[in-house]
Amino acid sequence: MLKASAMFTSILVPVDGSEHARKALSVACQLARQEDATLHLLHIPEELAHETTLVWGIGAVALEASREERERTGRQIVDRAAEAAREQGATSIETLIGQGDPARTILSEAKKRGVDAIVMGSRGLSDLQGFVVGSVSHKVSHAAECTVITVR
Repeated sequence: MLKASAMFTSILVPVDGSEHARKALSVACQLARQEDATLHLLHIPEELAHETTLVWGIGAVALEASREERERTGRQIVDRAAEAAREQGATSIETLIGQGDPARTILSEAKKRGVDAIVMGSRGLSDLQGFVVGSVSHKVSHAAECTVITVR
C-alpha cells in the first residue's frame, strides 16, 4: 500500500469564502498536518453575476465594487483562511491573490508552484449563482497535472 507521506508536500487550496471552500480547507489542513505540507491558499476576486456576495464573515461586497475593493476583500478572505488553517494545525501557509478565469488561474498557479495536490470545494460562490458554465472544480479535475481532491 502506498503511504501518503511520500505524496503531498505542497497543496493548493482555492478559497472564495463559500461553505464548500471551508470544508476543502479543513480536508487540506488534515492532509498538511499528516504530511507537514505547505498550503498555498489562493483567492481569485471575481465579478459575480448578482448584486452582492457574502464572503467568509466579512459581509457583503457590492457587485459594482471596484477592482481594488474586490482585491482588498480577497486579501481578507485569504487572511481569514490562513487564520483558520493555523487554528487547524497547518504550519506552513502561503497566501495568493490570482486574477482571471478561476479554472485557468488555479491550474496555472498549481503548475507554477509545482504542487502535489489541489484540494477544492465542489462548488464555489459563483457556481451557486449559476454564473459559471461547467463548474470550476470539474474543469480543474480534468486538466490538472497533479492530484485533485474535490470536497462536497
